[in-house]
Amino acid sequence: MTTAPPAHPEHLVVVLLYDGIQMLDVTGPVDAFASANTNGAGYRIIHASTTGHDVVASSGARLGADMRAADVPTEIDTLLIPGAPNWQATISDEQLITTTRALALRSRRTVSICAGAFPLAATGLLDGRRAATHWKLARQLAFRFPDVAVDAASLFVTDGPFVTSAGITAGIDLTLSLIEKDHGPALAREVAQDLVVFMARPGDQSQFSVRLEALPTDNAVVRAAMDAVTSHPAGDHSLKKLAAGSGVSPRHLTRLFLTETGHTPQHFVDRTRLEAACAMLTGGHAPVEVVAERAGIGSPESMRRLFQRELGITPSAYRRRFQSTAGQSGVPSAHR
Repeated sequence: MTTAPPAHPEHLVVVLLYDGIQMLDVTGPVDAFASANTNGAGYRIIHASTTGHDVVASSGARLGADMRAADVPTEIDTLLIPGAPNWQATISDEQLITTTRALALRSRRTVSICAGAFPLAATGLLDGRRAATHWKLARQLAFRFPDVAVDAASLFVTDGPFVTSAGITAGIDLTLSLIEKDHGPALAREVAQDLVVFMARPGDQSQFSVRLEALPTDNAVVRAAMDAVTSHPAGDHSLKKLAAGSGVSPRHLTRLFLTETGHTPQHFVDRTRLEAACAMLTGGHAPVEVVAERAGIGSPESMRRLFQRELGITPSAYRRRFQSTAGQSGVPSAHR
């Protein structure tokens, strides 16, 4: 593959390296930016560590630093903060926190990947803002930094100059969205095709399905009810009907559901239907009213209220956001 001459002004991306980082948090976004450069973008990528020395990732692989963080140019376009499996160590590293804050204050936008939200939150710069991280770490982030509004579901969240993402490969989704914002959907699609990845996951899309989101349960009654809902979201799943099918009273089923999954039966039904509607909106061209009926939600107005309540976005906006990133096919072909 030949590198096209830059068609856009230089954009400085600084990747902050430190010992113990998750390697894919670095290489995924960097490869996406580098691929954009082969298609005419002008990302200048600098790897900086607090000491200027190479770092060792959590996998044991060594990553090279170009310079000390203190020597990074004054104006930064994008600061990238990868995460580390041992996030406790990152928020105890005063030099890392001080460096992160200093660089972020000089950056036009600051991006954290996965557990990178922890050192960024430790700077205080996320106080009063929404932030995402890996779903397994959301509770810890919210507990450790109560002034941060943690979004446990979204793949990535933008709040002002800060963009935070969910775990590991979600960093690629985030970077593709940044490339799209910087250079438009056509170039972003080129990058997705080069990397042979899907561009089908807007930031509002959930990190996981509702069945995975629910707490795991071995309770046969609850599992039977969940199976009935997920196998046919559009079916009659009133509390009375689910309870009768499970052989228990509605009150007992509600109590079991809450204890075993953390959801009420109705919320589980609503989220399952929402998930089905999202798949239909992003996977086809059926009108909103048809999607609402097929998903079991009912009317377009009911679906609009459900989307607003659970995702903070309308069904039509959800579809547009997906299509602006995914193009018409949603499935990239590899460049040769």
